[in-house]
Amino acid sequence: MDNKTILVTGASQGIGAATAARLADSGASIVAHYRDPQDRAGAEAALADVADDRKQFVAGDFEDEGVADNVWQKALEWRGTIDVLVLNAAMMEATGGMDDSYDDWQTAWQRHLQVNVLAPTRLMYGAVRHFRQSGGGTIVLLSSWVGQRGASNPQMMAYAASKGAIKAVAQSIARGYAKDNVLTYILAPGIVRTKMSLDFAELQGGEDAVTETLAMREWVPPEEIAETIAFLADGGVRHLSGATLDINGATYVR
Repeated sequence: MDNKTILVTGASQGIGAATAARLADSGASIVAHYRDPQDRAGAEAALADVADDRKQFVAGDFEDEGVADNVWQKALEWRGTIDVLVLNAAMMEATGGMDDSYDDWQTAWQRHLQVNVLAPTRLMYGAVRHFRQSGGGTIVLLSSWVGQRGASNPQMMAYAASKGAIKAVAQSIARGYAKDNVLTYILAPGIVRTKMSLDFAELQGGEDAVTETLAMREWVPPEEIAETIAFLADGGVRHLSGATLDINGATYVR
């Protein structure tokens, strides 16, 4: 992937940091997105061994409407092109359930839809238009198994709905623009060893209780997600476009 420029959102920790590092190891130049100034250190650490001319950093809090457009434009201006867009950034909070007050419920849904649906859709809007002009490109979207099976905790339904919604957007792009060489892949991880999942585990009785529900009795390492993204990003499996890949250690088998 020596000649590819890749934008990775949420690259300061977890899956995003592992993915940025793995793609850089494959030779790609990386635009690493992070949310707030205090998150930049994590993105820089992920790419610490990468030459300065092969990495760029761009900040943006997707809770703010219009920030996604700015992130895309800054990423595009760096090299004049983006070849792969990896949509990893997301929020997950245990709010938005039927037991919340109406005001809390409404706020939770608005935030989840803004960060997890509207912002990545705006990035895909820019990407698809650019890819159609440049001869093609790749989108890799991080959804979740809750977008397919629903959340085990009903307080997480806003998050689950947002992950199902953005999955449908990516699938629609895959079907509508395959003829333009726009390749789109969806990953649906289960329990990944990230801060987000650790926070979720606290709501489910703790890490050990969650681990006991998993077929492998293991959480998915972020590095396995990164390895899968690298496999998809190199362009060698074009006819897998539109597929949703489950990565959950056989706990949820469709």
